[in-house]
Amino acid sequence: MVGQFIKVKCSKCNNEQNIFNKASTVIKCVVCNEILAEPTGGKIKLKADIISNL
Repeated sequence: MVGQFIKVKCSKCNNEQNIFNKASTVIKCVVCNEILAEPTGGKIKLKADIISNL
């Protein structure tokens, strides 16, 4: 089981950011500090829009 990086767009400020889809910590937007994803023990629970898989 290999994770991959995905490009997401913050719904609050429209900042685009690359994140790992199996992160173990909360991922926040670097611009507005909005939560983009939360860990679930496996794949993350996204709260942002996916733009593309990298």
